[in-house]
Amino acid sequence: MTNRKVLFGLGLPAGVGEVEALLAQAVAADAGGLDLVTVSDHPYLAERLDAYAAVGMVLGRTAQLTVAVNVTNLPTRPAPMLARTITSLSALSGGRVALGIGAGGLWPEIVRLGVPPLSPGQAVRAMEEAIVVVRALSGGGGPVTYEGEFYRVDGLVPARVPTPPIWTGSVAPKSLAVTGRRADGWIPGHAADWLSQRYATSRPIIDEAATAAGRDPAEVATIYNLPGRITASPLRATRDAGGRWIGGSVEQWVAELTGAVLAHGAGGFILFPVHDGTPLDTTLGRWAREIAPAVREAVTG
Repeated sequence: MTNRKVLFGLGLPAGVGEVEALLAQAVAADAGGLDLVTVSDHPYLAERLDAYAAVGMVLGRTAQLTVAVNVTNLPTRPAPMLARTITSLSALSGGRVALGIGAGGLWPEIVRLGVPPLSPGQAVRAMEEAIVVVRALSGGGGPVTYEGEFYRVDGLVPARVPTPPIWTGSVAPKSLAVTGRRADGWIPGHAADWLSQRYATSRPIIDEAATAAGRDPAEVATIYNLPGRITASPLRATRDAGGRWIGGSVEQWVAELTGAVLAHGAGGFILFPVHDGTPLDTTLGRWAREIAPAVREAVTG
């Protein structure tokens, strides 16, 4: 059994032409009792909504949900301003935000915005500094002066708002170690799940770094981006030939996710529905009103 609340979320569409769908799905997720919705961040793409503009709209239309960017494109959002953005959204919403953060991946696209390119090592160091800066500029207290390799603030007063949970989308070993030292959660890259080789080789790096920093590795939750179908009847196989989860019936999902929590310590799941002809409201109803409650009951006793 687990004492940590297992989070159940939904990945929202974020296209400029998908505004009605984004807001409708967020409202339905809120009414259905989900914990979390997320939006992606690709500011170099004209057809995508600005992630933080979308977050503000979703927070304004909902009452209970935590909303997060999955994950923030840090190179295009300097850490001191990101701190001001996330603490402002937290204050406006009563704390209903989490900060998903990444070092930046699509550099050929990122630099089109006029952002100076960083090497992989520099990008990881910048991500660690950003987490330090965001934590320093939230929670109240006296003025902060910080001089790092990438960020500098001079006598800046922190917002009197608690630091939101910080989750990373780390992939490579050095960024995974940053997650262990600094973050509250980890979203494995490439929709890797608890049975994947990526998880098996990555999570120990997080745990070792957390321990070396004097932290309990259990403080760093693993929250999975999880594409999949939710079918009316059981599937013969719930994983493909490569071992990747593809979905199944409500009962198959409940069994799989319960095992992920109890055997592998999963901290949460963000569903990305696969368009297989099932109406989205049907999929969302099965996820929010059947699967999530059943897994919560199974893992808490």
